[in-house]
Amino acid sequence: MFANAAWRRTVSLSTYASSARRNRVLRQDVSRIPVDRYPIAKPDDTRVYVWGLAATGALGMQTSVKKQAQVYTDYVQHPSRLSFSEGHSVTDIASGYGFTVFTVDSSRSKRPESTDCPLWGTGINTDGQLGLQKAPGPHKKPLELLIYPAPVDLSSVSGATSSRIAQVAAGRAHLLALTDSGTVLALGNNAYGQCGRRIIADEDYFGNPIVNVIALSQKIDDPIKAIACGQDHSLLVTEGGRVFSCGWSDDGQTGQGRYGLIDTVGPVEGDIKNERIVKVASTCDTVLAINDKGELFGWGNSEYGQLGEVAADNPQINTPRRLTFSKHCGKLIDIAAAGSYCLALNENGDVFAWGYGILGFGPNVQHQPAPTLIPPTLFGRNEFAPNTRVVAIACGVTHSAAINDQHDLYMWGHNRYACLGLGHKNDQYFPFKVAINASVLKITCGVDHTIALCRGFV
Repeated sequence: MFANAAWRRTVSLSTYASSARRNRVLRQDVSRIPVDRYPIAKPDDTRVYVWGLAATGALGMQTSVKKQAQVYTDYVQHPSRLSFSEGHSVTDIASGYGFTVFTVDSSRSKRPESTDCPLWGTGINTDGQLGLQKAPGPHKKPLELLIYPAPVDLSSVSGATSSRIAQVAAGRAHLLALTDSGTVLALGNNAYGQCGRRIIADEDYFGNPIVNVIALSQKIDDPIKAIACGQDHSLLVTEGGRVFSCGWSDDGQTGQGRYGLIDTVGPVEGDIKNERIVKVASTCDTVLAINDKGELFGWGNSEYGQLGEVAADNPQINTPRRLTFSKHCGKLIDIAAAGSYCLALNENGDVFAWGYGILGFGPNVQHQPAPTLIPPTLFGRNEFAPNTRVVAIACGVTHSAAINDQHDLYMWGHNRYACLGLGHKNDQYFPFKVAINASVLKITCGVDHTIALCRGFV
């Protein structure tokens, strides 16, 4: 297992499973659409597939407490179609540590009676990351765990309920939601300042959840266009390519030039000060960023060589540094940072991996000191399809995913609770195609579960 501080802080998966049996759970009386009665797919229809650990409720598959308690629902080995998405138009997804959030376009709802709430969640809610959820009935006890997606109450923020949520991101116990007007909402645990507000000692996040509107530490006329969550920190990217952050920075992951707790959303500068950043990525405490020229930058934890030579003397980098060891990769268009390794994708559709873990090169290669090409044939490129290329990558703490231009999904890594969706729980040492009867648009990886946003074949 990992030796770094981030991994030591991670809640064990056995705790997740036992909490699912102990804690109060939500039974929702909703009608589920039988598999043989799904509507005929339309070109703009979306559907959601889920797999991995189900005991936390993060898969959102059950509407019955009795069924949730049965052994066979502890984990799901194959991608399973989520009935919630058949009645709601899901536009974005994010996986946290034992919970999942969905954005919904209510104007395209498939159910006339559907609520107008744009944000829904399922799974662990011990820190109020899914808002205040109450059980039905006269007692209305707050719920620590949901087994089916429920609307997240945003009514405390003026106009939030009627806004469209453009993007969501999830950390260990907090989530961010970006509205189409550029407002960033934060919910859940704020013990490290990751929700962008003042830290309150002994705050009851579960009993009194707060929806915070994140405010930048300096006034700028540059709206937020993208968000990302690490384990206990948050990252915001503006339209002009500036980066802001807040939260836990013991390994320098906020990039603000200091360590410790940072509860104000301040600018991230260093080597990216005059760059136009187009994407940031973080899952634990390592952060990657790429600019509009496809160049790579990084900061945070580098105990396993994630940041290369710039961290040779200090494995905790608290300001962004240009990572020159990626120059041979070409222009990069996507990035992903796991617990101990990183991935990068170039404009030609080639995937590179480095760091420590199951990198995709087979069982005998556990470490690469610099970005190394994963053979393109493993993602579907061959003499019959010579132009096939990967178009998106993602990773959780210890497992990885890639989507090619045929909308096929490939996964590899540690297969905790069958989170790779391959029909078994054995680790997968090189990319392997996942059987999904749909075109995969986006993939999000939690610690032990995976969610895919798809479009049906038409």
